[in-house]
Amino acid sequence: MDDQNFNENASDNIITLKDEETGEDIDFEFLDLIEYKGRSYVILLPPDGDEVMILQDDGLAEDEENENYATVGDQETLDAVYEIFKERFKDEFSFED
Repeated sequence: MDDQNFNENASDNIITLKDEETGEDIDFEFLDLIEYKGRSYVILLPPDGDEVMILQDDGLAEDEENENYATVGDQETLDAVYEIFKERFKDEFSFED
């Protein structure tokens, strides 16, 4: 997925992302928001629950109601954000390396 629109249902930590390429809505569980080198990254758990998804905050969409998130293109940044997430949640999740 490249760019997605972001809508959050705060009552149950479910976030619906709309894939702009396919138009498909997919629900994710919101796990964390991490600040790294002046950027924000959201950590989401997909419906299959196998691996977390890390997306970069790209600010408000053109409609100024939804936020845009995009895949992280830099592997070093992705690894660093994931390490921060693992440290924060080391007592709640079992991580495989």
